[in-house]
Parts: sequence; structure tokens; C-alpha cells
Amino acid sequence: MRPTIGLLTSLGLSSVVSAAYDDGVQEPMRAPIDPTKYRAACPDYKNYAMRVHMPLSNGPLELPYQRPSKHCRTFGSPLVEQVIEHMSKRLVDKDLARLFENAFPNTLDTTVRWHVDGTAKHKFSKKHWDSEAWKGPQSFIVTGDINAEWLRDSTNQLAQYQLLAKKDKAIHNLILGAINTQAEYVIGSPYCNAFQPPAPSGLNPTSQGDGDEVHPEYEPSFVFECKYELDSLAHFLALTNQFYEHTGSTEFLTPRWLLALDTLLEVLLAQSKPTFDEKSGEYQRNEYTFQRRTNIGTETLNLGGIGNPLNGGTGLIRSAFRPSDDATILGYYIPANAMVSVELKRCAAMLQKAGKKPLASRVQGWGDSIEKGVWEHGVVQHKTYGKVFAYEVDGFGSSILMDDANLPSLLALPLLGFVPNDNAIYENTRKMILQKAGNPYYLSGQQFRGIGGPHVGLQHAWPMSVLVQAMTSDNDDEISNCLGLVKNVSLLGLVHESVNVDFGRDYTRSWFAWANSVFAQTILDLAKRKPHLLFGKDAEPYVVG
Repeated sequence: MRPTIGLLTSLGLSSVVSAAYDDGVQEPMRAPIDPTKYRAACPDYKNYAMRVHMPLSNGPLELPYQRPSKHCRTFGSPLVEQVIEHMSKRLVDKDLARLFENAFPNTLDTTVRWHVDGTAKHKFSKKHWDSEAWKGPQSFIVTGDINAEWLRDSTNQLAQYQLLAKKDKAIHNLILGAINTQAEYVIGSPYCNAFQPPAPSGLNPTSQGDGDEVHPEYEPSFVFECKYELDSLAHFLALTNQFYEHTGSTEFLTPRWLLALDTLLEVLLAQSKPTFDEKSGEYQRNEYTFQRRTNIGTETLNLGGIGNPLNGGTGLIRSAFRPSDDATILGYYIPANAMVSVELKRCAAMLQKAGKKPLASRVQGWGDSIEKGVWEHGVVQHKTYGKVFAYEVDGFGSSILMDDANLPSLLALPLLGFVPNDNAIYENTRKMILQKAGNPYYLSGQQFRGIGGPHVGLQHAWPMSVLVQAMTSDNDDEISNCLGLVKNVSLLGLVHESVNVDFGRDYTRSWFAWANSVFAQTILDLAKRKPHLLFGKDAEPYVVG
């Protein structure tokens, strides 16, 4: 048996080592066993992910194996297992290999709470729903340790599997189901960010219980939380656009999806209106308001749930909250505007090819006007860094200069498709936000450094931001340093939400599928773009799909 005392003692987990040491998979002691009864006995993954399970990796960090038993996994794909096998053999760093082995399948292993392929008839009352709702494949993807689906998180959680959707029918139907489910969410409550299990699933909703006062009103059994975040709508489009890009399929192009798109465009129209009427100057109340009973300023909107005033004529779209679920200070949130402009134009190209030319023209118009607004109002002059992208603006001339770890972000603008890496304004912005002098939420300590944000506090940086830094860099040393930083604070074999920069064992969320997906996406990006960094000198690129 390999020595493991150092690792287990450092983690304080020597008493909770999995007994399944031989192959890392918790198998039933006797066969046959009823799969339904076995699943009922599966451990809570939130607690499971906080403990060390064997076998340990062959690298110096001896990282644990964190995949649940195959009988406890929520979805399976032979192609996913094939990618894991290929990468595990090729990756020189066996600790990185173990992280990939745990992270790449984490969404499938743990977060697919409900999936149907569309052939079975739903057994639920339709009296509260349109008779056309919930048809076809459906997929409910939770964010991890919270039993709810965020539009943003679920899109990013599934992104690495889009590469396999053309070859794997099961993955194809899972993502198609996710598109259909998100469409129902957008139709039902387009201002909301997180949703309860679909009615046909038979799963019980979770009480959010924060006493929110929101307009438009929503149904609590349908909505988990109703923070209006522009990027949520952008991510609905991104999920669709990625699926179309990788499969060429337009199966999603149903009356329900088109209704969701129309609903989305109505929100863009409502949230493009300024606080004061441009002709009369009179105050006009926003369609969306949000107030929460809280002592945390980032959890609610000021001025009676409206937020700070915004000027007209900008071409930009208001976002009440950021992708961190924190309230915006100035409501024109630039990363989300950049993202939605790109996704609208991608959507328009798809609609054009599908023969829906009037709708394509309308969608293209929105994409063009928002993009123009970003360049005209989202670029400001910094006294040190020159022209940079602001994080938020109000159209009156005020701006917030910072970046947050959550996606979309300023750091991720090339990944969103808004600018190339070598765009001069992006390069200035990147320089600004990756140092403390330019970004108040760039945090650096003895064990970790990276971009954080107000959501967790001023001591915790997010591994997700460091991974985005790697994917937006062409510098081998910078990329290697980023991978090393994340690896060294992932001692439980999974990527956490945030990590204390001075004490790596202090982290938030043992189970956060989004962060693990971003890690997997980073490794797959480098396997294609920088194979020598992962596989050794003169290595050939590894391309999935």
C-alpha cells in the first residue's frame, strides 16, 4: 500500500478514507442488487466530495478519486469515459490527470437530476401549463450542492460535452433536453436566474425563503430565485448556438423555442429603456424591481428595488444583477452586453440558414446595436492603462473599473467571441484586471492568487478566474503557472468555488460543477492549442469530437 499519511493528515481526513481502495469505485458487496435500492443508498455527494477516496493519484499531491460509484452516477456516456481514458494516459502530470478524471464527468456524474428523451408521456396536471409545454426531450441540471438550475451554470456545465453531441446520441438528447427545459423557464419567468425542478419531473421544489419582493411576480414552485441577470438570457442562446455549431441540428427550433426567443427580445426592449423618459425627462418605473430583506448590500437593489439611474440612447441593456448573483452598481453591465451581442448575432446566422429571414434580421439588429453600445459607452480612458473596457457604466459618464471571477467577465471577452486576444483595448484591460493596482478584486496571498469578487469576500480568489486567465493567454509560462496554482489548491481532487489566498484548505463549496467544467474545458483547450504543456515536447494535439 502506498503511503498516504502526509496527505491525509494535512487535510485532517485520515479517518474518512474510502474503503474502496483497490479500484476507486464503491461496488456492492453482493450481486445482484436492485439498482433502485442501490441508488437510494448512494451518499450525499456534497459530503462525499469533502472526503478522500481511493485510489490516490500517482503524482506528488496524491489527489483522491472523487467519482461516485457507477451505480450512483446520474448520467453516463461511453465517449466521455473514452476521453477520460485517453487523457489519463497522455497527461504527463498525474495530478492534473486525476483532476481531469474527476472534473470532466462531474456534471454527468452528479447533477443530471431528471432527463427524459421525449418518448414517454408526462403524468402531471396540465391545468397550469400551456398544452404545448414540456414536450420533447427535457433535462434538469442542478448547479451542484443547490437543488436548482441556473441558466448560466447549466449552460457552462454542459459546454465540454457539446464537442461529443454529434457522435453520442445520449449526449445529443441530454443537451437538446436542456435547451427545451431552458426554453420553458425563459417563457415562464424571463427575468429569473434559477429554477425549480420541472413539474413533469415529480421532484419536489426547494424553498428559497429570502422574502423577496419582485416584479413581475413569479410562481415559487417554478422559480428558485428571481434575480434578473442579462447573462442568463445570453446563456440560453449560447446553449442553443453551441449545440447547433457542433451538431448542425435544428431540432430545438420548435414553437416553444421561438416563443422563448420572442420573450427574450421583449425583455431586451423593456430593459433598454432609460430611467427618465428621453423626451419629457419624467421618471419611468422599470418593468423589473427586486428587494430582499437582508443586511448584505449586494443582495438587493437600492431606490426601492430599481437600482441606480441609467441614461438613454446607449444601445445597452440593463442587468440588475451580475453573474455572481450580486447586484450591479451601474446597471449597464458590459461583459453581459458583450456576450448577448455575440450570441444574438450567432443566433441570427442560424435563423437565416433555417429560412427564418425576418426573425433573423430582427435578432441581428439587436446584436449589432448592443455591440455598438459596448464600443461607444463601455470603453473608457484609464490614466495608467489607456483605453480599457469598463465593468459597468450608466450612460451618464460614470463607470466601474474592476473585474469579477464569474463568467461572463472582462477577462473572458475573447472566450465569449467579442474580441480577439490581441485586441489592443482587451490587452490593456487584461493588464489592468490582473493586478491589484488596477482591480480591487485581484487577490494575492501566500498560497493562491487570482480574481475574486464581493460575493465571497476579500480573502478568497476563484480558481475559475485563473483557468480563464490560462485560456486567454498564449504565454507558456503564464499558462503553466495558472495550472499549478489551481492544482495546488485542489487537494480534494475537485475544483472549488473560491479559495483563501493565504490558506488553501479554506475553501467554499466542495461540490461546484461549474468550476469543474471550466477546468475540463481548460485542459481540452490546451490539449488542442498547447499540447506540449500537457503531453510533453513535440506532442500532437488532442482534439475531442
